[in-house]
Amino acid sequence: MADLELSQLSYVTTKHHSFKSSTKVKPSNKRFKPARQLISDEIKYLQTKSLKFDTPTLTSITAPPTLKPSKKYCDITGLEGKYRSPSNNLRFYNVEIYQEVIRHMPPGLDQEYLSLRGANVILK
Repeated sequence: MADLELSQLSYVTTKHHSFKSSTKVKPSNKRFKPARQLISDEIKYLQTKSLKFDTPTLTSITAPPTLKPSKKYCDITGLEGKYRSPSNNLRFYNVEIYQEVIRHMPPGLDQEYLSLRGANVILK
């Protein structure tokens, strides 16, 4: 009778139970980070996430100020304007535009061109 009880006990102890894990749990290889590193990682993640939706500007935190000078464009053609008219400060691309368009411009039209780029003079 004692043998029977022992065999039943061994069956119970060796039986696979659904609540027991048959595989050993491996220790995780995760490295624990200090709080300041977690915060900096989160800030970097948020900055890269916001760059996908917003374009950086000179006033945003993610865009440093540019070291290159800003390009200046011709007020008439839209090409890169290297020259400026001495009489009305209109920028122009080459001499032909100055001689044919800017010199023969009626009064007041130059202020309209300057207002397009926000450089017009408003007298009160």
